[in-house]
Amino acid sequence: MNWSVRPDKRFRLALGSFVEEYNNKVQIVSLDEDSSEFTAKSTFDHPYPTTKIMWIPDSKGVFPDLLATSGDYLRVWRAGEPDTRLECVLNNNKNSDFCAPLTSFDWNEVDPNLVGTSSIDTTCTIWGLETGQMLGRVNLVSGHVKTQLIAHDKEVYDIAFSRAGGGRDMFASVGADGSVRMFDLRHLEHSTIIYEDPTHTPLLRLAWNKQDPNYLATVAMDACEVIILDVRVPCTPVARLNNHRACVNGIAWAPHSSCHICTAADDHQALIWDIQQMPRAIEDPILAYTAAEVIAPRLYNNAQCIKVETIPKIERRNNGDNIGTKISLLAADQGCLGGAWTRDIRAPRYF
Repeated sequence: MNWSVRPDKRFRLALGSFVEEYNNKVQIVSLDEDSSEFTAKSTFDHPYPTTKIMWIPDSKGVFPDLLATSGDYLRVWRAGEPDTRLECVLNNNKNSDFCAPLTSFDWNEVDPNLVGTSSIDTTCTIWGLETGQMLGRVNLVSGHVKTQLIAHDKEVYDIAFSRAGGGRDMFASVGADGSVRMFDLRHLEHSTIIYEDPTHTPLLRLAWNKQDPNYLATVAMDACEVIILDVRVPCTPVARLNNHRACVNGIAWAPHSSCHICTAADDHQALIWDIQQMPRAIEDPILAYTAAEVIAPRLYNNAQCIKVETIPKIERRNNGDNIGTKISLLAADQGCLGGAWTRDIRAPRYF
């Protein structure tokens, strides 16, 4: 799932189904603020479950209304109501009938023409998106490979652009070899190993601090803790956030604060941490939200009010022939982060 950041599309989400077969779906929903209910605006078929969904990082609304999905390939879609159409399928292995599935991707916030993908074939690929000339009333979208590199010794599980150095050229990746590696598109002849897990446990996800690009967070497979790294001090974690009682499944930095991060885990908890006292140990979170079920990976919504971050929790419920979705919105005032409130919004039918 992913929040749209367009100013004219408040509280809009893209959700992907997870069915272990070829036929899956993606649905675009938005919040009716009068009724406090999410309503479906568009639903379209998707081959295999999406490994990630992202809206174009267009906070000013000047680019076409695009979203991308990863799975067997990277696909770019043009959002519409009710019809969302496929713009292009980006495949870097056109000489084979087989593909290496994509585990994740990231859309560059500074240059939305750049998208980076990670794959189980040990590579990361940087794609350049192009919007062609007007044909009728439609801009055609296409893409080409800018560079592809062998990023890890084993599968690559995640990729994320950094805001360092202007925010366009630097990115990091994590993989099954248990390492975090940083790359610069201007100097691809070498990379920097930021961290290596002592037992070579696979690292599944990473997230850059939105305000201070010196810091990033990562989580290992089946781990109950989140590791905070400082790129200025490679290979040595500056903090470990370890209050979860089950494996962590999601991490997200606050968009308007350099010292707050949210973590979610299979223990039904979403925790917000204040890390400003680093390098002293961070022992307890400052806010905790306990759900009735496992909390799915959460995202901060940075497109709305600066002082309100929104953390969604998706819960799949089988209601007869329909699968309902429950979305909990947890908001915390960034000014004090002391008074949290929640509101549950039921969407009657999804997928």
